[in-house]
Amino acid sequence: MRWTLLTDPSGHPGWWQMALDQALLDEAARTGEGFVRFYRWRPWAISFGRHEPALRRYDRSRLEAMGIDTVRRPTGGRAVWHAREFTYAVAAPVATLGGLAQSYQMIHATLTSALRSLGVPATQASTGRSTGPGAGACFSSAAGGEILWEGRKLGGSAQLRQGEALLQHGSLLLEDDQRLLRDLTLGPAPESGEVTLREAAGRVVSFAEVASAVAAELGRWQGSWREDAAGVDEERLVAREAQRFRDAAWTWRR
Repeated sequence: MRWTLLTDPSGHPGWWQMALDQALLDEAARTGEGFVRFYRWRPWAISFGRHEPALRRYDRSRLEAMGIDTVRRPTGGRAVWHAREFTYAVAAPVATLGGLAQSYQMIHATLTSALRSLGVPATQASTGRSTGPGAGACFSSAAGGEILWEGRKLGGSAQLRQGEALLQHGSLLLEDDQRLLRDLTLGPAPESGEVTLREAAGRVVSFAEVASAVAAELGRWQGSWREDAAGVDEERLVAREAQRFRDAAWTWRR
């Protein structure tokens, strides 16, 4: 098994990030290779889950008037405000990670160990808990296996299976919470139980620190690693899916 680790500390727009993740999922299904990405969002943005009823839950006209970027993810789950955070994506053959449920647990266990190495006593939510796409923002509740600190949600994730490959997205909040999403919710918004890494660690934890800690834990995964983009033409891959993820009709399709 060959893995490639790609890091984007400067960031790209949401449509660019989603297009690349979708293209890497296609590559994983085609080649049997695995890809892990660490990245940021520039500009900051709101992403909606694949099946989330965004038109019913969020004030589109207000979002557009405020100039807030929006995109719909290829993965499921619920809305996330992406600001000062650490985002990851894993695209790989399902069998490589032991199946869908096993992969979810394995990825979260890796992140949890990385956070503990940074001095944050993170835990994982009990298995078997799930929430529907219309149940409010992602960080309003924790699903099974997601990352907690003192019972509060520190990391959220969503997954998509495509043939024999999977894509998993996730976010660890570095400094910014999700209050903006609550302010933009149409109707009553669930109370959010998220916590930032700054609060959990009692200090500012940088993107680079988290990336380094998670990369160290990835060394436990079976296979060989390359940690540069020399063999990955990101612009070509993004071009395959750019039209879809830039299209407002996709973002606001429901």
